[in-house]
Amino acid sequence: MNCIKKAYCRLYQSIFRVAIRFMPWRKPELIQGGLEKLPEFIKGKGIKKVLLVTDKGIRSLGLIDGLLAGLKNAEIDCFVYDDTIPNPTIGNIEDALKIYNENKCEAIIAFGGGSSMDCAKGVAARVARPKKPVRKMKGILKVGKTTPPVFAVPTTAGTGSETTLAAVISDPEKAEKYPINDPVLIPKYAVLDPQITVKLPPHITSTTGLDALTHAVEAYIGHSNTKETKEMAIKATKLIFENLETAYKDGSNIEARNNMQHAAYYAGIAFTRAYVGYVHAVAHSLGAQYHIAHGLANAVILPYFLDEYGKKAYKPLSELADAVGIQGATREEKAKKFIEAVKQMNKDMNIPEHFPEIKEEDIPIMSKHANSEGNPLYPVPKLMDRKELAEMYKKIKG
Repeated sequence: MNCIKKAYCRLYQSIFRVAIRFMPWRKPELIQGGLEKLPEFIKGKGIKKVLLVTDKGIRSLGLIDGLLAGLKNAEIDCFVYDDTIPNPTIGNIEDALKIYNENKCEAIIAFGGGSSMDCAKGVAARVARPKKPVRKMKGILKVGKTTPPVFAVPTTAGTGSETTLAAVISDPEKAEKYPINDPVLIPKYAVLDPQITVKLPPHITSTTGLDALTHAVEAYIGHSNTKETKEMAIKATKLIFENLETAYKDGSNIEARNNMQHAAYYAGIAFTRAYVGYVHAVAHSLGAQYHIAHGLANAVILPYFLDEYGKKAYKPLSELADAVGIQGATREEKAKKFIEAVKQMNKDMNIPEHFPEIKEEDIPIMSKHANSEGNPLYPVPKLMDRKELAEMYKKIKG
């Protein structure tokens, strides 16, 4: 990236870092006592009709059955949209919105992983702005009006979507995937119940957990941290290093599951304020082009960018190494050992090293999208332009 573009990006990030201090930030209120407490909590808010956004996989596992029964007992009408797909589309949002409007719902329950959360947030945005199409809300602060309350029930420990201001949407017509970022999209309430995650397959446990690690690491090594985001990123990283492989190998370990849910929550708080980096920009493009699950994409991509950032990231990576007990004589040694530990974690949980399905002819358009998403917004340790990002796709392809 040339000097003028670099200066522009850093100036933009500096101004934005000041501006976000004045945004209406909030954290979701955690509903204590697990999922069984949610129906009475909703009833106590005077809500009588809700839309539940989930996917068919979650429904087939019977994970929503108890909640549906509880809502019925609480005399709350619940209308279910379960057609959410990985990398939810504009069509998903519009179909769910129709159910919400036709039944005069008053709130939304987002039940599932990041895809269900993103779809639910997209519906909330459209309820708030009924005349504004999803494409017009792409970017930052494009919603700007109060949304209906969203009750977030994460079934994975990874996305942190229950804490974030982002809804990541796929646009199949344009082969794009992009975030809608607005503080009004932060869910009002959240339920962290490790029992819900017990039935997760090992590969979902691993990839969503590494998604949370990516959030924590990208937030920590970026240039827009606050004291709180650094604390949250460190807490998340420690919990992931200590618990992810246990949860992967023994899905019934409630303590590990609980710790991973809190790790995802802390990482979500960290990157909501400190932002992410090029790992996410590239992952979004791969999700749009090849429908690669976001957690898997982040897991594969993360080590490549940590290597590429080089000495620009040695200091923060060495601090994360200290936090997880990785020792070394110098910052560089500790940083490199941390990166190797991430690679080993991937290997131990059967995460591939490459995405050979990447096609050379697709790289120009994907690097264009990644460049557009990442620059000038993402406060990464080392700025990269479209050409440099294109080279990263080639490395990731293998």
